[in-house]
Amino acid sequence: MKTLFKSAILATSLMLGSAAQPVLAQSTGPVVQGLAVANLDAVIANSNAFRTAQQQRPVTYKAQIDQAEARRKQIEAQLNPLVQKFNTDRQAGSANQTALAQQAQTIQQIQESGQQELQKILQPVALSEAYVNEQIEDKIDQAVKNAMGKKKVSLLLSPQAVLAVNAQAYNLNQDILNELNTLIPAAQLVPPQGWEPRQMREARAAQAAQQQAQQGNAVSAGPQPQGR
Repeated sequence: MKTLFKSAILATSLMLGSAAQPVLAQSTGPVVQGLAVANLDAVIANSNAFRTAQQQRPVTYKAQIDQAEARRKQIEAQLNPLVQKFNTDRQAGSANQTALAQQAQTIQQIQESGQQELQKILQPVALSEAYVNEQIEDKIDQAVKNAMGKKKVSLLLSPQAVLAVNAQAYNLNQDILNELNTLIPAAQLVPPQGWEPRQMREARAAQAAQQQAQQGNAVSAGPQPQGR
């Protein structure tokens, strides 16, 4: 049962800054001129804006985090006796399969509704994370270009695209991080009222464009004037 609230608990741990962040390897300068490797996820996670937001978020959203934790404990307290009874009945020699199925369904319903409730409580925190990440991501491309230009790098690879490489020699993480910290030393923690993540905005825009195209097709396919 403990794993059923994994995502909510993980979200809380991330908000509290307890999740381990990727470690940046230090660059010793490129060996082959024009070639470098960079882990942009690690760069973002180690940026000043991201780290500061991770520290500020548990304070700014303490009420939501405390509410979610208290509600999680209540749900677990409600589920514990049900799960224990289910396990006891299942291990009995003459277990009623119909009754077991009903018990399992009840437990699942409580778990799912509890998960949805926790996500709703923590939604402002999740939006804050998305808002901060988007602000940093908007600057990462320029940071990469600046670092590549200063180091005269013409080809930048991700670690996943390289089978084997001297990461210390070819690493451009720190250079990109320095540029990113200059471009965005801090990010706004609280999103504006009604703000939505980029993925939702793009999906909404695509849906609106599709509806507009369908309406245009319907108009063009309308009744044609008849000749004499």
